[in-house]
Amino acid sequence: MPTPVETRGRFTFAGWEETPVGAMDATPRLAHAHVANTFTGGVEAAGTSCDYTIAYTGENNGSYSGMELLSGSVDGRRGSFVLEERGTFDAGGTVCRFEVVPGSGTGDLVGLTGSGGFAYRHGDTSVEYAFSYALA
Repeated sequence: MPTPVETRGRFTFAGWEETPVGAMDATPRLAHAHVANTFTGGVEAAGTSCDYTIAYTGENNGSYSGMELLSGSVDGRRGSFVLEERGTFDAGGTVCRFEVVPGSGTGDLVGLTGSGGFAYRHGDTSVEYAFSYALA
């Protein structure tokens, strides 16, 4: 069993397109968001592709889940992988946990496993992430 390694860095939102699903004036309500991020640090990935389903349970709060495809590198090892993400949000920001989708690693990242997370405060221009991973 490989020993997990922790790496850190930052990411920025490169784009956010949100579309309501169903009634817009009801609570709870649903939305779909397509997001692009750029990761730097231990994970290097420009222009990721991420899709979220968002459940608004109040004006500024709720939860979301999604999948994000990252193509680039992890601590210098090149390839692609998918993160499954789950989080909650309120008027202050967002907290998210993520996990590598088993079997999604390609290139030098075949066999990648791991998890991590981030906390975003509204108004921040970049977000710090932590990622603990292992390669089989």
